[in-house]
Amino acid sequence: MNIMANNLKRMYDQHADEFEAKALEVLRSGWYILGNELRSFENEFAQYIGSKYCVGLASGLDALWIAFRALGIGAGDEVIVSSNSYIACVMGITMNNASPVFVEPDQYGNLDAEKIEEKITDKTKAILAVHLYGQSCDMTKIMELAHKYDLKVVEDCAQSHGTEWKGRKTGTFADIACFSFYPTKNLGAFGDGGAITTDDEGYADAIRTIRNYGSKVHYQNEVVGTNSRLDELQAGLLRVKLKYLDELNAERMALANRYDTEVHNPWITYLPTRPGSNNIYHQYEILSPCRDELIEYLLAKGIHTIIHYPIPPHLSNAYKYLGFVKGDLPIAEKYADTILSLPMYNGMTEEEQTYVIEALNAFRTE
Repeated sequence: MNIMANNLKRMYDQHADEFEAKALEVLRSGWYILGNELRSFENEFAQYIGSKYCVGLASGLDALWIAFRALGIGAGDEVIVSSNSYIACVMGITMNNASPVFVEPDQYGNLDAEKIEEKITDKTKAILAVHLYGQSCDMTKIMELAHKYDLKVVEDCAQSHGTEWKGRKTGTFADIACFSFYPTKNLGAFGDGGAITTDDEGYADAIRTIRNYGSKVHYQNEVVGTNSRLDELQAGLLRVKLKYLDELNAERMALANRYDTEVHNPWITYLPTRPGSNNIYHQYEILSPCRDELIEYLLAKGIHTIIHYPIPPHLSNAYKYLGFVKGDLPIAEKYADTILSLPMYNGMTEEEQTYVIEALNAFRTE
């Protein structure tokens, strides 16, 4: 048996007729940028999340750097971010010439809110709360600190489409929230895409201007902007998938429940879900002290896995100039050395998952 870490075609097959009909509708419309599909998606996604405004963009990374630009964060400013986040989170900060301040993750794999306050200085201007793997950070504590120290908050919801914190969806707590619609996301497009949600009309207006060459009126450029527009085809296809997002998330939760209850191996543990948060399982993460051996063992059985993420940002070549060395952020580094994403995708069959579970249970016991 050959089992991929992710199989996007299975999800497509579930609603292929609707996706294909929408694609033809958009193609035949003759309007492909900043049209009715985008406006409709922005309204529908804002309603789903529970925000007043949504602005569609070309990617999740664009959402991040544009968010900090809209907040006026730049040179000399510091932004707190989890040390085990995907590197795009840090890039969103440094592309504005601001400085990342790393805070170690907690036992749930997310930013440890109890360690934030000690990192706040007079240069701190914002907290970037990254909701990794499908569950929420402790947004109650983070927002308390933001109010106490008059800080802006940005949520990175690239992996939390539909995740809730105490009954309220991620993407509704911060000043600005950023989403990626990369194809592997729970609400994934069929190409790159992203969005920002906010309740602040001024931020929404500024972001719309930045995404379109700094222009509100054609050829009248108010600021130096960029070209970052979610196109009509991707917006239309996302509208189709959004109708089924809760159903798709529930399917992933059921797969995760099987892993939780049926994998029993002393060499394998899994990340728990934070009390107060649900988990929509963008990834299903396990931890193993012999991770690399486990990867090879599974691959020999035709089971593919992914490491999210093998190199923490502070040890990447891109951020060598920050001066970190191995050992400076040991919790993030331990996650990088031990974490592994198991096969998790919509349309995974019972037979396929049983095969994976049996292989995991047999690891180092055969």
